[in-house]
Amino acid sequence: MRGIVTGVKLNDSAQTRRILVAADALEKMHARRRFIKTAASGTVLTLLGGGLYTFSDELTQEALAANRKDGRPRLPPGQRVLRQLKPMGGLQGDPRASRFRLKIHGEVQQPLTLTLGDLAKSNPVTLSLDVHCVTGWSVLGAEFKGVRLRDLAKKAGLKPSARYVILEAAGGYTANLPLDEALHEDNLITWQMNGERLRRAHGAPVRAINPHHYFWKSPKWITGIRFSKRDEPGYWEVRGYHNHADPWKEERHA
Repeated sequence: MRGIVTGVKLNDSAQTRRILVAADALEKMHARRRFIKTAASGTVLTLLGGGLYTFSDELTQEALAANRKDGRPRLPPGQRVLRQLKPMGGLQGDPRASRFRLKIHGEVQQPLTLTLGDLAKSNPVTLSLDVHCVTGWSVLGAEFKGVRLRDLAKKAGLKPSARYVILEAAGGYTANLPLDEALHEDNLITWQMNGERLRRAHGAPVRAINPHHYFWKSPKWITGIRFSKRDEPGYWEVRGYHNHADPWKEERHA
């Protein structure tokens, strides 16, 4: 809108200010009309963490009426559908793909350190997955490209003593999972979402995706996968969040 000031003399500051004020008012009017149109369509707009994100009533109702392959409702209780993935903060890691290293260690026969290139050559898959945040939003059917965690475990060779998986990330962040749940076929180490490289705010260059638990169990800026004999509650678990984090049981807090 501010392009309309082209041609105004620089020394006519009062006229320039009047034009800018008029342009801002017009821009706000158009924004309000877009807001009203969106709200009238059955969509709720809400501020989450300083950003404007769209809850879709239509998609929420559709998801509530659908079931997963395991028979559970597609949308867990207490969740509403967002149209786009929301960044949830955290201490960001180095986003440069050239610096990325993933350490696979602990109760394994062959500890590994993998680059992004190594991951890209490790039989990557693209899966359509739903993710559910403990704060009450879900994103459905996002396409993630990555390597199955269970394939990486097979590559490293698990020892019989491995019982848990500790996902390690930038800044000392960790999230814990029982081994059998961590090796679910839908759990990925991913570097691409909806056909594009991950944005830094979403964990670039590589993050974990674990769609069957609340989203804090899917660390961004992942640095390691450690197989452990014992359970080790992670960053949020020791701060009062539930150790298991099943969205369908609403395991939000301990």
